[in-house]
Amino acid sequence: MKKKILITLGAILLLFNGIGALYGGGNLILHPDGSSISLDPRLLDHSPFQNFLIPGIVLLLANGVFSFWSLVMMAGKNKNFPWYVTAQGVMLAGWLAVQLVLIRTVYFLHFIMGAVAVLLVLVGMLLNKTKSNPTS
Repeated sequence: MKKKILITLGAILLLFNGIGALYGGGNLILHPDGSSISLDPRLLDHSPFQNFLIPGIVLLLANGVFSFWSLVMMAGKNKNFPWYVTAQGVMLAGWLAVQLVLIRTVYFLHFIMGAVAVLLVLVGMLLNKTKSNPTS
């Protein structure tokens, strides 16, 4: 795959993840009861959390801020930007795995974001491979 296509795909995925995480995390921080995004507080019954504040902070930082940081690294052509893309995919997958264990419920959005996580990891790995193989 051409490097330009991979970079474009990576940027789109990072933007999609980052915007969603900033929106969701910000809403959970401002409204820890989950009401602003229609989350039932009973989702937390099997978790260590009394409300969505801490998950909101983690979501905002790990998936929102880090996605945009990865985009900045990509735009600045930082030599390690493929690792940032891969790391974001791994963090998103980890976020989803922990979320599924804690809330014990699967929503359609989990499948979409799971696909985004896998694609981010693959794009990052392929970009890292093209970095080490200049003929790609």
